[in-house]
Amino acid sequence: MAEGFLTSFVNVSRVQPIKDLDEYGAILDGWLTVLSRLGFHARHLSIYGTLIPWRRNGVEGLTLRFRHLDLTLGDIVLLWNTDHPDRLAVDLGTGLERLAWARTRKHWYDLVYGRFAQSAPPTTLDAIRTATLLLGHGITPAARGAGGITRRVIGAIAPNDARMGVSAMVRAAFDYWSLFGELRVPWPTVTCLMEDEARR
Repeated sequence: MAEGFLTSFVNVSRVQPIKDLDEYGAILDGWLTVLSRLGFHARHLSIYGTLIPWRRNGVEGLTLRFRHLDLTLGDIVLLWNTDHPDRLAVDLGTGLERLAWARTRKHWYDLVYGRFAQSAPPTTLDAIRTATLLLGHGITPAARGAGGITRRVIGAIAPNDARMGVSAMVRAAFDYWSLFGELRVPWPTVTCLMEDEARR
């Protein structure tokens, strides 16, 4: 995993239909105000991209990215229906972890994995973090469907790391995800499911 990227993250977004470009501009201006209140000074913010529309499956759009100093934070997309160009929508998004990274300028792995940052390879730590979220929501390993994704994610955990035990890392990831919503499966059960699958 490259710095700045995660398999799972807390999505900060605003998606809504809009009537015209003025409303699009107002949403972008409002977002810049939010960033300013979070400590991202306006003089260090920039917006870049191309005004050449892209097209996919009956939808066209323009994607502009916003960054603070040298770090891209996210994007704002203007969308419209190809057959009905008056039907507009805006999709603004970033990740909470990326905002924290840009704001604190901490080392990425220390920010995301805390005290476990040096305990295992980033691929394993990312897999444990994501598998905790999936298993915590009751998405157990299976041959296909959503469970297939859980199985694939757990498969990225290095066998040696699974043998050392993952309960402390699972607990930390579980506590983090619980800040944003209740997980249905308790963390000890998540740990057992993950370790059992990793040993398969």
